[in-house]
Amino acid sequence: MLSSKVTKAVFPVAGFGTRMLPATKSIPKEMLPVVDKPLIQYAVEEAIEAGIEEIIFVTGRNKQAIEDHFDISYELEDSLRKRGKNEALQQVTEFLQEPGRIKYVRQMRPLGLGHAVLCAKDLIGDEPFAIMSTDDLMMYNGQEPCIKQLINAHDDTGGNIVAVMDVPLEQTKRYGILDTPNQDADLPIIEGLVEKPNPEDAPSTLSITGRYVLLPEVFDWLEKQSADKSGEIQLTDAMANMIGRHPFHGLRYKATYFDCGNKLGWLEANIAFAAIDQQMSPDVQSLLKKYAR
Repeated sequence: MLSSKVTKAVFPVAGFGTRMLPATKSIPKEMLPVVDKPLIQYAVEEAIEAGIEEIIFVTGRNKQAIEDHFDISYELEDSLRKRGKNEALQQVTEFLQEPGRIKYVRQMRPLGLGHAVLCAKDLIGDEPFAIMSTDDLMMYNGQEPCIKQLINAHDDTGGNIVAVMDVPLEQTKRYGILDTPNQDADLPIIEGLVEKPNPEDAPSTLSITGRYVLLPEVFDWLEKQSADKSGEIQLTDAMANMIGRHPFHGLRYKATYFDCGNKLGWLEANIAFAAIDQQMSPDVQSLLKKYAR
């Protein structure tokens, strides 16, 4: 039996962005630009293109810039309109959503990803929902949006779905890793989840990659869950408790992934997105040749 439609997406955007300091001391990491758009805009556009109807930001202190970005800027728009800068005007208005489509809730203390998701419980209600990390930027030219691929897989299986990719064995300690009997499948079955295991303890090299479609039962487990030794409530632990109770799969998505939560990944994303821009591409190629050693 197919589960109900996925119409809501949670964006946990309350983190400090410590891997990108000092840039993120006063600027939310979600507002760091990739070419000409902030990371958060790419993620929201992916969700909207996938048919998501409600955007839920779980914010924290010093995140006002995110709310401002998705709001009308009367002075700027009026100035651009009077000066006939219609292309620029379109760029700052075309991604805005109708009132009420974007909602905000505060994570008052930095207690981890699981706690951030739990903060959105009352806005989600009793229905499956998506979770999207803005650090994990997806380039999906010619393909369906990554989160749409997960929603389709959820519709087919009626269960929980997480985006997965292979990582080098020595990097498993950076990610949530799947325990699966069919690692090479496009839709591997999940029998267990291990948060940041050492390479010698990793059950596979399939890691979770910042996109989820989960059943609302995850909130029951998050509410029961104690903080780990780092003082955080881990989403991975709550998902692990759901294994065996509902269908649970990973999805090898069709998209190019960039980890924009670190400086090198963010730089790579800027180069990659600039290189596919028709106007910028020739100059980007010249710059790469200039600085290549």
